[in-house]
Amino acid sequence: MKAFRLDELEAERAANDGAYLQFVRERNMSVGLYALDVGQSDPQQPHRQDEVYFVVSGRASITVGEETTTVARGSVVYVPAGVPHKFHHISEDLRVMVVFSPPEG
Repeated sequence: MKAFRLDELEAERAANDGAYLQFVRERNMSVGLYALDVGQSDPQQPHRQDEVYFVVSGRASITVGEETTTVARGSVVYVPAGVPHKFHHISEDLRVMVVFSPPEG
């Protein structure tokens, strides 16, 4: 078993000065914590993997392909592989758990 605490993951991500911290990597999936603060832009490019975003905290909008929706704590968004997507209009610091399948990279 692998078990994690969100506050410890956030501290590790911040200590490494990165927006993304991968903390699980297995044969069929990877999981990470993604952070964007108010006013930041999302530099993501389409990925080769399917993704599921689970919003842990914060508020923003996300555009996936041609569709846009608002997200907040508890929101779950699926992004198919290869589809352009971006978080924007971040009104509260955003912390998002990201599941990639197959693993990213």
